Amino acid sequence: MKKFYLLLFAAAIVSSVIVWFARDHTELNAQAAAPAPAVPVTATPAKLQDVPVYLRGLGTVLAFNTVEIKAQVNGMLIAIPVHEGQEVRQGDIVAQIDPRPYQAALDQATAQRAEDAAQLQSAQLDLQRYQHLAKSQFAPVQQVDDQQATVNKLVATMQADTAAIETAQINLDYCTIRAPINGRVSFHQTDIGNLIEVANQTGIVSITQDKPISVVFTLPEAQLPRIHQAMASAELPVAAYDSDDRAKLADGQLLTPNNAIDTSTGTIQLKATFANDNDALWPGEFVNARLRVDTLHRVVTVPVAAVQHGPDGLFLYTVKPDNTIQELAVQLAYQNDDIAVIAKGLKGGENVVLTGQSRLSPGTRVAMNASSSAPGNKS
Repeated sequence: MKKFYLLLFAAAIVSSVIVWFARDHTELNAQAAAPAPAVPVTATPAKLQDVPVYLRGLGTVLAFNTVEIKAQVNGMLIAIPVHEGQEVRQGDIVAQIDPRPYQAALDQATAQRAEDAAQLQSAQLDLQRYQHLAKSQFAPVQQVDDQQATVNKLVATMQADTAAIETAQINLDYCTIRAPINGRVSFHQTDIGNLIEVANQTGIVSITQDKPISVVFTLPEAQLPRIHQAMASAELPVAAYDSDDRAKLADGQLLTPNNAIDTSTGTIQLKATFANDNDALWPGEFVNARLRVDTLHRVVTVPVAAVQHGPDGLFLYTVKPDNTIQELAVQLAYQNDDIAVIAKGLKGGENVVLTGQSRLSPGTRVAMNASSSAPGNKS
């Protein structure tokens, strides 16, 4: 009987082991048959669009013209009618020197000419009388000649008086200093009440012309032939961005490259002009200039984030219709901060992966989310 119970117990243990192995094998088969979970990725279609090509350089804003206002006559500064930072027009009064000494000099020169004019009139009348008497031989010829010399001398004196009046008038006009250009007034450099001396003086104010305004920026000398070629066919637009290269400040036009390359740096300076009606550009400001030299028409573009670097070159992942991954080698024609222009590898319309590339390989199944941003035409 004891042997029977032992056999029954052993049979139960063997049955349990067989059941456990069978259940575990079934679970392993089920796990092996279950598909791997899809990898979540963000994708966007490759687009066909026009893309402007820009050359970028660091630039400095320069006033179109700068004038230092100084006096041309000595005297006390009695007025500065313009405020610091004020916009002035050509011909506006910006400073005034005490005019009284120069008005007195003008009055004196005018009076002197009047006196000399009276003497000339008297001498001319005497000359006419002597000439009449000489015809009747009542006056010697020498007396006539002497009187003619006196008249000529007084005529020359009148000319000198006229020049003196003109000089006095010019000096008087110099007492009122007018703006020679349109522009913005600087801080006052000399205060009212100071004695101005022409031989030794600082400026009273300065005026900078900021409408229009210039930006001078530099590019590598290797780009100069391309710029010349582009300038031959059209005016080249230039955009000025802030120091962070994010916010556009103004749009302008390229004026000209400089007349020589800087041999120490291998760069060429270029000047662009901007209307600056909104005062977005300020003299002395550092800006990032973008010169558009070309436009690529109907090219395939993808966001820069889609392009990956591999041991064999550039590539990107595309999502096939069955939601599996395909790896494509690509070549770039142009790239900026936002988009890459694909020269070879895409035709347009393919869904390219933007995020999640680190978990991908050819054939990986993915769950695709559409990107909220598509490639645009930003420079």
